[in-house]
Amino acid sequence: MPDRTAAMIADIQHLVRCESPSDDLDAVARSADTVAEMGERLLGDAPERLTIDGRTHLRWRFGDGDGVLLLGHHDTVWPLSTIVTHPASIEDGILRGPGSFDMKAGLVIAFHALAALPDRDGVTLLITGDEEPGSPTSRTLIEEEARRCAAALVLEAAGPGGALKTARKGVSRYEVHVRGRAAHAGLEPEQGVNATVELSHQIQAVAELAAPDLGTTVTPTRMRGGTTSNTVPAHASFMVDVRARTVIEQQRTHDSILALVPRIEGAAVSIEGGINRPPMEAAASAALFARACRIAERLGIRALESISVGGASDGNYTAGVGTPTLDGLGAVGGGAHADDEHVIVAELPDRTRLLTALVAELLASPAPSPASASAPAPASASAARR
Repeated sequence: MPDRTAAMIADIQHLVRCESPSDDLDAVARSADTVAEMGERLLGDAPERLTIDGRTHLRWRFGDGDGVLLLGHHDTVWPLSTIVTHPASIEDGILRGPGSFDMKAGLVIAFHALAALPDRDGVTLLITGDEEPGSPTSRTLIEEEARRCAAALVLEAAGPGGALKTARKGVSRYEVHVRGRAAHAGLEPEQGVNATVELSHQIQAVAELAAPDLGTTVTPTRMRGGTTSNTVPAHASFMVDVRARTVIEQQRTHDSILALVPRIEGAAVSIEGGINRPPMEAAASAALFARACRIAERLGIRALESISVGGASDGNYTAGVGTPTLDGLGAVGGGAHADDEHVIVAELPDRTRLLTALVAELLASPAPSPASASAPAPASASAARR
């Protein structure tokens, strides 16, 4: 394992140095080349390159590839040249660099875990290039692959202390537009229909849809409106971020936002947006988490913990089509999307061993569907961070 750990460190740093901001298609294409070369070296097979609207995704399919789906992404939130101010480095057992934790270390764990399998028949490894902006071009691909497989294992970074992510909130995003009528604010304001005042009514109505006891957050975010300081505003808008633990709550808030009506006579309200990612409910991961816990005990790895998080991943899509899904199997560390992004090197061997054994067991004995899973849903701590 010391030799393997050294090789994994080198591989992670190699991927980190190949920057891959999601909005730079050329950078994402270069990153795909680098990831493909690494995968071919470690797995002995070149991937299929799937380019959709200029975004490059990679797929390795072994045999029928319908047993286990391993899922990750190679794009990051960091702009080009971040590597200059945040170099790939390692000190005191901590590996740093933009995208190291989210989630290039997870890709390396997947490659090395699969490389250790004597038989990979039944495995599909899908690495996408647009997860950070919401997987606009890869969602259909992810869902199609998930429907083919008995289980999905997501290599997103672990929760605090290495916790596996057994539930994720669903995400919905909206923009609420208000149309009023302009008028001079001093001469004849009564002739206008104030879009900003109407906007305030709509913001309050939206905020009241939150259900904290059920874990549903409804957050008005960016707001725009008006033209000049002496004109009754004719147009205004605001954006809304909704997070929900259950499909029922996500649908409730969706229906309520679409049903918004104006409060001021003469104003009009229109809505753009909708449900982006469905929730990954705890039932989707219960049986897989129980298996992972048994495997960790057998391998002498410290007891696994679980966590429910507010952030979404592509695991929401795999769970959304009914495929048992376990997330957070990637690196242990912290600082996703932050200046202190880092990976704890000492955790890499155990994460790799755990993944290898879990894949092997699932290939030998497929996971039950969420509806038939007999294991109870794991107790999860709530977390707002991704």
